[in-house]
Amino acid sequence: IMKNLLYLFLALFIFACSTDSEDNTLPAYTVEGKWLWSPSENRIDANTMYEYENGIRYTSYADCRPELCTDADFNALDSSDRIQGTDTYTFNDDTLIIDEIPLEVTFECDGGILLFSNGGKLWRLNSECD
Repeated sequence: IMKNLLYLFLALFIFACSTDSEDNTLPAYTVEGKWLWSPSENRIDANTMYEYENGIRYTSYADCRPELCTDADFNALDSSDRIQGTDTYTFNDDTLIIDEIPLEVTFECDGGILLFSNGGKLWRLNSECD
């Protein structure tokens, strides 16, 4: 009986430790949506919103000074608040190409923070990531 229990334990251990490629994949995050940019390292100082939509990046500025801008201020912006001029973008795997300039990116905070290889950082609107 002891020998059978040992075999059972080993069999369970082996199956539990087997690697399945689906279990090891990283979550697929997207750049689509609204992102905040801050002139400092702190999200609370954000004053610019980039909206990535169907290959076009739009830019809007929140007018909330002298107070700090909140998510509500950025959520109140609509397409009429976008500044003139747009950028094109594509996103594949870990590369974001903006106007033909490729940048490697990574995500943190369950996709709520976008980190650029050149040191840039964006926060997804309404993500509650700091």
